[in-house]
Amino acid sequence: KQWYQRRVAITAGGQTGSGKSFTMMGTQDANLKGIIPQTCEAMFERIEEETDADTTFSVEVSYMEIYNEKVHDLLNPANNNKNLRVREHPVLGPYVEDLAKLAVQSYIDVSGLMDEGNKSRTVASTNMNDESSRSHAVFSIILTQRKFDKPTGLTAEKVSKISLVDLAGSERADATGATGARLKEGANINRSLTTLGKVISALAEQAN
Repeated sequence: KQWYQRRVAITAGGQTGSGKSFTMMGTQDANLKGIIPQTCEAMFERIEEETDADTTFSVEVSYMEIYNEKVHDLLNPANNNKNLRVREHPVLGPYVEDLAKLAVQSYIDVSGLMDEGNKSRTVASTNMNDESSRSHAVFSIILTQRKFDKPTGLTAEKVSKISLVDLAGSERADATGATGARLKEGANINRSLTTLGKVISALAEQAN
């Protein structure tokens, strides 16, 4: 019931060409929507159901890519080629400085922003994939619920963040035929995936 209180990350990972971007994004076909469109569509349906005189919701989204160890904003053309810095907030944890967060009112708004962001994402052709993602992409949804309590006259606010991650695929240079810039991209992709694996393992050990 309290779906808007959760902080969630959903990640698609695997070998290059295995269908990660298709899983997350899908296609324009209404029957082949990916996890991100389906999540946003269901969220706005719930918002419509639960909004009343005392309960309101607001939604913001951001979209970034990590390309060759640099963070780029996919929703702000002015910052698209700028390397954004990752900072540490004492309470909220890591965040990306100057990353655009845009307010949206409907699934149609989100769909339009995703399309624009995807046009800016770095892709290239390799022997294993004609449109290989050369960056990790993170689409984030910040959902805020505000509920007015009549007895006290106070408004309570709850914030949820959903991070939907499309990782670039792990690859072998001999299989992809990568050289030059593609080879450098592949090396950075593999290095970052190895680091991510170590972080996940450390967190799992800590939890146990």
